[in-house]
Amino acid sequence: MKITVLDGNALNPGDLSWSQVEEFGSLTVYPRTLPEEVVSRIGDSDAILLNKINITEDVLSKCPNLKYIGVQATGYNVIDLDACKKHNVTVTNVPSYSTAGVAQMVFAYITEFASRPALHNESVKNKDWVKCPDFCYWKTPLIELEGKTLGIYGYGSIGRRVAQIANAFGMKVIVCTRTPKPDIENPVDFSTLLNEADFITLHAPLTDNTREVINRTTLPLMKKSAYLINTARGLLVNEKDLAEALNNGTIAGYAADVVSEEPMKDGNPLLTAKNSIITPHIAWAAVETRQRLLDVVVENLKCWIEGKPQNVVS
Repeated sequence: MKITVLDGNALNPGDLSWSQVEEFGSLTVYPRTLPEEVVSRIGDSDAILLNKINITEDVLSKCPNLKYIGVQATGYNVIDLDACKKHNVTVTNVPSYSTAGVAQMVFAYITEFASRPALHNESVKNKDWVKCPDFCYWKTPLIELEGKTLGIYGYGSIGRRVAQIANAFGMKVIVCTRTPKPDIENPVDFSTLLNEADFITLHAPLTDNTREVINRTTLPLMKKSAYLINTARGLLVNEKDLAEALNNGTIAGYAADVVSEEPMKDGNPLLTAKNSIITPHIAWAAVETRQRLLDVVVENLKCWIEGKPQNVVS
């Protein structure tokens, strides 16, 4: 069996091992693949593994030997699933592998906004404390999380883990989800979530209904003191409207690990927006998280080879 990894650098820049995949056949790993290289690099491969490479009808029609696509991520919007069904190509993904890492990142943002360690470290290193007549000082008002309201938009595995952590901090949790369940203690509609939350964290999938759900109409419904967190999809927010809201003080701050187009473009309005924190899609990047992902990628491939595919999306 011929197996090709098209963009291996994202999952494994060198600190993990592809040896488990090599057990199944001849393996070729490309760190990155340009769109014009996709067809030639797939060639006569039986199976391919990828993260963010677009697989279209045109690609599939030119690679007739291809029978399996293992997406090394949870999202699979880069794959034309209808075309895969037409060409009898099995597609699998890896659900829920990053729950712990993403929830951890959410609270890295929340605690940064609340306690401002980076700001005060910079101040101390600039010798402000050395010059201070008092034993302590603070550069900005600080926030105690206990008693504050966390609004969670979308309540899958990550949203649930975030709620558990919020409860440990003594926060009140309210939830807005498209699929209400009896075990959700404080379900609310979207307007109530925006009105009441001190922190809002987005965990919904990108659909026609959620695209740019944060915009110039919904942003003013938030408290001026509220902070917005986005570790889901960049296109859940209208970045132009959000940048204007940050610059105008409509909301207190924004933190995100995702943007509308990645890598981030130079003209993205969030680059210069006030009170914003942007990280380069790293919530899934801890070595433990990526190893968990790779383990499931291997298991998905193994199950397909054995005729019992799992995590099938097409």
